[in-house]
Amino acid sequence: MAKPKPLMTKSSGPDEGAVQSALRTLDAEASGVAAISAALKSDLGASFTAAAGLIRKLKGRVIVTGLGKSGHIGRKIAATFASTGTPAFFVHSAEASHGDLGMITTDDAILALSWSGEQAEMRNLIAYAARFGIPLIAMTADKESTLSKAADVQLTLPKAREACPHNLAPTTSSLMMLALGDALAIALLEGRGFTSTDFSVLHPGGKLGALLKYTRDLMHGGDAVPLKPLGTKMSDALVEMTSKGFGCVGIVDARGHIAGIVTDGDLRRHMRADLLTLSVDEVMTKNPKTISRDTLAGEALELLNSAKITTLIVTDANKPVGIIHLHDLLRAGVA
Repeated sequence: MAKPKPLMTKSSGPDEGAVQSALRTLDAEASGVAAISAALKSDLGASFTAAAGLIRKLKGRVIVTGLGKSGHIGRKIAATFASTGTPAFFVHSAEASHGDLGMITTDDAILALSWSGEQAEMRNLIAYAARFGIPLIAMTADKESTLSKAADVQLTLPKAREACPHNLAPTTSSLMMLALGDALAIALLEGRGFTSTDFSVLHPGGKLGALLKYTRDLMHGGDAVPLKPLGTKMSDALVEMTSKGFGCVGIVDARGHIAGIVTDGDLRRHMRADLLTLSVDEVMTKNPKTISRDTLAGEALELLNSAKITTLIVTDANKPVGIIHLHDLLRAGVA
C-alpha cells in the first residue's frame, strides 16, 4: 500500500532566504538612488546643471567611456543619449589607447564613468582631452580622485554601500551611475523640446517603431472607406457595410462632414422586421468617435481600447479620409 503524500508545509515552499536577499538588494539599491536625489538638491545640482549646459552646446557628440561594470553602464547611457536626441557613442577606456582616441574630435565632450576615478587605463584618455581641449565630465564617487580632479565638470556620486554582502560586487554603484545617466539624458531631452515625432525618426523598428507610426501610415483610404449620405435606406447601407468588410459604415451630411456611423452594434440594437426600410438617420450613432490622420498609432490603440470599439473613421477637417481597424494595428505590431 502506497504511503500517503505528506501535507505541504511552509518549509516546503520557495526558499524564503532568496526572497529576503532580493529585498535587501533592492533596499540597498533604492537607498543609493535616494541618495542621488538628495545630492541633486544640494551640491550635485550645480554640477548636473553645468554638465547638461555643456552637452547642450556641443557641436559634436558625447563620448561615453568606462571600464568593467562602469563600461557596461556607459554603453547603456550612450545608447539612451543617442535615442533621445543627444548624439553619443561609447569608447572603451582601454581600447582608446590603441587607436580609438581617433574617434574623439575637438567638437566632442567626454563623459567618463569610474566609481573610484583611479583606473590606470583612463590616464591616456585624460591626457588626450587636456591636450586638445576636449571637455571632460567625470562621474565618480571621489571628488579627490585623479579623474575627478582632471575633469571640467565633476558629477560626484554620494558614497553608498554595495548590495553585495561583502561590499565588493558593483551593484548599488552601477545602478546609481545608470540612474544619473538616465536623469541627464532626460534633462537634455526636455531641455531641447524633443518630441514623440523626433523620437519616431530614431526608432523606426520593432514594437516601439510601430507605436510611433501615424494613423495615416496604417489607415485604408479612397474607395475602401465605407460611406453613405444621410437619408440612405438601411438596405443600401447594409450592402456598403458588408462589401467593405469593416463592420460599419460612416454617414456623411451634405457638406461631406461625418455625421454618424452605423455599426454591427447599431444593427442589433435596432433589430426589427422593418429595419431595412428605415433611414440610416434613425439607426446611426451620431457624432461618432473619430481620429486625425496625424495621430500616433499608439494613441489610436489607446482610444480603441478605452472606447471598447474596433474601428475608427479617420477625418481631416471633419471630413472622412480613411478608416482604421484594430486588426490594422495588430498587423503592424502596435499591440
